[in-house]
Amino acid sequence: MRSNADETINRIREIAYSEGDRRARAAAIAELIRVVGDHRWVGLYDVGPSLIAAIAWTGLKAPSHPTFPVNQGLNGAAVTACAPIVVQDVRNDSRYLTTFGSTLAEAIFPVLSPTGQVLGTIDVESDRVNAFSAEDEAFLSRCTTVIAGLWD
Repeated sequence: MRSNADETINRIREIAYSEGDRRARAAAIAELIRVVGDHRWVGLYDVGPSLIAAIAWTGLKAPSHPTFPVNQGLNGAAVTACAPIVVQDVRNDSRYLTTFGSTLAEAIFPVLSPTGQVLGTIDVESDRVNAFSAEDEAFLSRCTTVIAGLWD
């Protein structure tokens, strides 16, 4: 992490539970996660009964798949497992849905309700193989617990 994780988590919590446009709050959270982790792209997604849909993202461009079936891709795998999926080299994982040709590593962290239902996901992409450290994974896991306000 490039800065103090506790300060960033507190800022993310403030944004998640603040008033205002949900997409704008989600975009601000995605940008904080992207900058602090030095990631190339970060997106936040809603998870419905049959579709996963992008709420907001930050990085060079919009995702190639802004919506897709809940059983597809690494997002779908994380939703099905109700657990994070971290792939350090997407070229070796057939579940990867190509969003950007330069993505080499991707991490998906589900956001869970108090009852364990998957509400959404944090999707982080990197143009480096082995981009996610244990510290990155711990930070992203903490983020999932403080952004639930986006689904209130």
